[in-house]
Amino acid sequence: MVENFGILDGGLHGTKIHFMLADEFNNWLKKASSAQQAWVIAQGFIAKPGNAICFAASGGQIDFAVGIYGDHAVWNGASIAANLPTGEWRFSGTKSELPAHISESLTLGWGLAQYRFHSYRSIPPAPINCLVIPKGVHTPRLLGQIRGIYLCRDLINHPPNHMTPATLEATMVSLAKTYKAKLKTHSSKALESGFPAIHTVGRAAEIAPRLMDLRWGKTGPKITLIGKGITFDSGGLDLKPSKAMEIMKKDMGGAATVLGLAVALMASKIDIQLRVIVAAAENAVSERSMRPLDIIDTRAGVKVEVGNTDAEGRLVLADAITHALEDNPDFMIDFATLTGAARVALGTELPALFCNDDQTAAAILDAATVQQDPLWRLPLFDDYERHLDAGYAALSSTGLSGYGGAITAALFLRRFAGKDSNWAHIDVMAWNVASRPGRPKGGEAMGLRALYSFIESFKKP
Repeated sequence: MVENFGILDGGLHGTKIHFMLADEFNNWLKKASSAQQAWVIAQGFIAKPGNAICFAASGGQIDFAVGIYGDHAVWNGASIAANLPTGEWRFSGTKSELPAHISESLTLGWGLAQYRFHSYRSIPPAPINCLVIPKGVHTPRLLGQIRGIYLCRDLINHPPNHMTPATLEATMVSLAKTYKAKLKTHSSKALESGFPAIHTVGRAAEIAPRLMDLRWGKTGPKITLIGKGITFDSGGLDLKPSKAMEIMKKDMGGAATVLGLAVALMASKIDIQLRVIVAAAENAVSERSMRPLDIIDTRAGVKVEVGNTDAEGRLVLADAITHALEDNPDFMIDFATLTGAARVALGTELPALFCNDDQTAAAILDAATVQQDPLWRLPLFDDYERHLDAGYAALSSTGLSGYGGAITAALFLRRFAGKDSNWAHIDVMAWNVASRPGRPKGGEAMGLRALYSFIESFKKP
């Protein structure tokens, strides 16, 4: 078995599953034995994507199963895994009976359905369901994505007293060692002088802020991933209400997502020059906290007026984006749990995409559709720039309008990314508020598979 993903990397053992479309099942049933037809009726089985049914041999053991898939094969695979008894399973027939991309999607969903977070429980986790990787599947891509998504979920799910800026750094040290990457960390005085906005946001916390810069790969296009790593967000002096603070351990979800994406890319050996920048800090309250209407420095030399201390993510990203541009990347994207406004606009399950380039945006959205990893583009509406310039003494971090907060935040980041860079920004929830097949309640890698697909096929302009 490969790690603990419920994915077996070879062999012919396991009970057969016949994966079918609903129409194919109806045709198959007409030719089935009378006993099998009677069993389907007795079970009240409906050929609906995600449903599965087992058929027994004369001895009472399961002979084979049928799983129904449809347009959302990844999540159909997750549902089928949950609907079948725990054991070892394998695809039936030859690879020609099912397109390779469908097999890969079903297997991916199966693996994601086996995720468990039990780091702090004494009760052992439930047994996982295992599936043999079918022929024709691109195994490094499959396992790389599962490994990256598991990492992302784990990082977000850890409590904030364990998942600190220092822990994020330790995670990247481990990744650098595993994948033979180079890592540089900026902290202490070097952070204060070189990345003043990150320092200002995190200076009030017990665990000091830092910026990690990981590099991997020597050929191919330059791809830079940037993650907001606020390991807990109290809101600062503009303190959040207790209910709003409850799951603010997820405010490092952007950093978790780019680290998971980096693992997927490195594990499957995509031919790129990868750079991963994580701005890590805790937005805490102490005598060193920044205050509303403080004017702070940034790495870009732009002075910023703090409109609200609870809008700290855009400040750390400003320094990280400036640092990223110093290397002239071919494509640069940041992930961040940046605004509640994006959740109001699109809900918790649909991340907001902002992008400088229409062709890049279209390609990302196409990848999101194919991978069943949804994104929705929101505009970088230039007229709202005036809100950022309406500060009392400098560029406002939030603007004075209470409307269009996700757009205003993205426009603030664009002040540092510039209008001509091939830059995208994803405002993400990074958290499942309720469980669905393959997507348990808790930390989630939203947008990871879409961007993996986009980067995998990226061509240098």
